[in-house]
Amino acid sequence: MRVVIVGSGVVGTASAWYLREAGHEGVVVDRSAGPARETSFANAGQISPGYASPWASPKIPLQLLYWLPQKHAPLVLRPKFDSQQMSWLFAMLRNCSPTAYARNKERMVRLAEFSRDELRRLRTETGIAYDERSLGTLQLFRTQKQLDAVEADASILRTFNVPHQLLDREGCIAAEPCLAENGIDFVGGLRLPGDETGDCFKFTNELAARAGKRGVEFIFDRQVKRLAVEKGRICYVETDQGNISGDVFLIAAGSYSPQLVKPLGISLPVYPVKGYSITLPIVAEGRAPVSTVLDESYKVAITRLGDRIRVGGMAEVNGFDLALPERRRETLELSINSLFPGAGDLAEADFWCGLRPMTPDSTPIVGPTAIENLFLNTGHGTLGWTMSCGSGRVIADLISNRKPPIKTDDLGISRYT
Repeated sequence: MRVVIVGSGVVGTASAWYLREAGHEGVVVDRSAGPARETSFANAGQISPGYASPWASPKIPLQLLYWLPQKHAPLVLRPKFDSQQMSWLFAMLRNCSPTAYARNKERMVRLAEFSRDELRRLRTETGIAYDERSLGTLQLFRTQKQLDAVEADASILRTFNVPHQLLDREGCIAAEPCLAENGIDFVGGLRLPGDETGDCFKFTNELAARAGKRGVEFIFDRQVKRLAVEKGRICYVETDQGNISGDVFLIAAGSYSPQLVKPLGISLPVYPVKGYSITLPIVAEGRAPVSTVLDESYKVAITRLGDRIRVGGMAEVNGFDLALPERRRETLELSINSLFPGAGDLAEADFWCGLRPMTPDSTPIVGPTAIENLFLNTGHGTLGWTMSCGSGRVIADLISNRKPPIKTDDLGISRYT
């Protein structure tokens, strides 16, 4: 079959790869000049199945009130006269119960663990390189209250046999030796030795190049205008430079996916949650992290990517705004300056933001729609890099009418209807 994929981020490109592996002809269309030019461009760099947790948690409503007046709040809400935003927020709040949190976390961990394993298989088979490291991640707690609160997540990790270690201060320093140099108080951490790191932009471009050599067609600088329907099926994608026909159509356009399917009567509960990052060159090897450290206080990840450090995180619910306010950069700089002072050259740092496509339950939407030949692979939120290979494999199996290796019936849009 000829499958047309809208979106060339890490999720769309991974989908094209697995569809080609399944024997299908793939065509990827994107408005950007190349792969991974938007949300996949400069994300935090972590591949963290063990850290796959819903933003909608029982504690988030009170935390949001606590964070509202803070200058360096990890979650910022900018209310708008926007029915889509209001609907999404209310749906997220409905997912803040303990029962919903446990259900959603199980879905996320299931897909994320499978995805990491698929990434390892792909890496072994292709030799693809992307500044990858397999040294785990360390969630760092500055206060005893943070450390005590991690038990709920640890119990779920135990349920699904996800390797993890609760560490005291000395254990954290053993995992990340340069933490001994910062002089700040922290009480312990949660280490996830099975997690990995890597440059999502490098990976996506390398994978796209390999997919191209296998016959996948990539069409860039092409604005998608609509999906044309005839007799209850999608027949072509209309773009600003002509139509692209196919047998099956897959939407992997991140935060912009709802706009494409809304005219078809599909209400897709995906809303942009803005994240920020800075990328700086390492100037003091003896002060830099060896893998990823998650600063729990600011919800910021500090990741080693070759000879660079990526500092990324925070969440801002502010529509499709792409401004780069200096106060957000200050939060990222505060985190790395306190944990790894002098490791990188902040004067040479690149400041970036991206719109993460978030669902109300933080679980992506991967699967078919009510339209026979239209599929979705979107809504991965902060975990698009983590879940990309697993989602690509799942959607390729579903399009091929094969049973995926993991349970997927609760990943589709049908769970909202």
